[in-house]
Amino acid sequence: MRLTCAGAARTVTGSCHHLAVGDLSLLVDCGLFQGGAELEGRNRRPFPFTPSELDHVLVTHGHLDHVGRLPLLVREGYSGSFHATRATCELAAIILRDSAKIQEEDTARELRKAVRAGRETEVSPPLYTLADAERTIERFSPIDYDRPLRLGEGVVVTYRQAGHILGSAYLELEAEGGRITFSGDLGNRESSLHLPAVPPRGSDVVVLESTYGDRNHRTRAATRSEFLAVVTAAVARGGNVMIPTFAVERAQQILYEIYSLVAEGAMPDLPVYLDSPMATSVTRLYQHGVAELRPEVARVFEAGGDPFDPPSLTFTPDAESSKKLNDVHGGAVIIAASGMMTGGRILHHLKHNLWREQASLVIVGYQAEGTLGRALIDGAKRVRIHGDEIAVRASIHTINGFSAHADRDDLLGFLGASNGAHVLLVHGEERVMESFGAVVAATGRRTTLPVMDQPIDL
Repeated sequence: MRLTCAGAARTVTGSCHHLAVGDLSLLVDCGLFQGGAELEGRNRRPFPFTPSELDHVLVTHGHLDHVGRLPLLVREGYSGSFHATRATCELAAIILRDSAKIQEEDTARELRKAVRAGRETEVSPPLYTLADAERTIERFSPIDYDRPLRLGEGVVVTYRQAGHILGSAYLELEAEGGRITFSGDLGNRESSLHLPAVPPRGSDVVVLESTYGDRNHRTRAATRSEFLAVVTAAVARGGNVMIPTFAVERAQQILYEIYSLVAEGAMPDLPVYLDSPMATSVTRLYQHGVAELRPEVARVFEAGGDPFDPPSLTFTPDAESSKKLNDVHGGAVIIAASGMMTGGRILHHLKHNLWREQASLVIVGYQAEGTLGRALIDGAKRVRIHGDEIAVRASIHTINGFSAHADRDDLLGFLGASNGAHVLLVHGEERVMESFGAVVAATGRRTTLPVMDQPIDL
């Protein structure tokens, strides 16, 4: 076996792992790099493998940093299927269409500016188009959890529930007398929405995400109390409360927390706006994914309620209804993508609210280096949004407990059955990997931090 990490190696995004097993060529995920210009520039680099020679592509879940470059594989000659759970097939379709649409719109906007400046030849085409996305979506092949899939002679993969988002899986691949586990992204045991990951069997090699390998999250109860205190204080300030969220999982978790707090009488019935067409579509999928949700969430559905529909929730499906939120100057909660504030409608709301002292920004997700979200967390006093410089006068709050990722104890627990395994750490910032790697090595397991595009013989 030979493994080459073509993404998420000493960085968080762009998950993409090529595994050669004898004559079989396999790929686990092919996600988009997200963050600063240097990271995003990697999306246009050649793959360290030949897409047309791939036999199978295995997809762990539907987040953009795991599926965002799949259309490039099709464009470069991959003719096989994308194996994924049923929910991942549906989520990936939503996310890839949205990604292609944004790229086409961004390119068109840049081209208009370039034409006016007489430099249109400097504008790069979109990474892929909506037509490319549709050709990719057609290739998705749904499979069930816990049902082995034969990939080749003596090579079998089994998808196990990962508890990260709807449809998320980790992969147990058996070949040549051994077992290699790809964690994908693992869920947080303190999640208020998802059931925890199914315990894995022992493996000889574990390719393990390490996003929060250097810390433990706060408990569910503590996170909930913190969220209530922050939102209550923010509303008391008299301004709007902006919550940038990932359209998948985080938006649904925030809706559920608001629903629960209002139902318990702990939070007033505030106007809540879900200003994200993609999050709206994903929420509908969550309404049909009860089997993967915690019993207390499922019970709300069983009683005829909807845990993702607070009493005063308003969806803003089009740009016009989104712009009308400019007239709402206080007392409203605005939930919008993107989660790292690198694009989407949240930028529109930041531009109109960040300079207001009464406004509040509540950050509930990971912010990669080089993003607007990371700059705000780091204390930036002025930021540039849509070409304008905006003073930062709003209060900034960070709540890490809502993370959908495993923390240090979750990750160590996942390794529990794999005594003596070779552990390859991916999907984390390098300083976090080094810290967590020392902890893993102290348990007697060989630990490696793969380098981008450099093969490792297993």
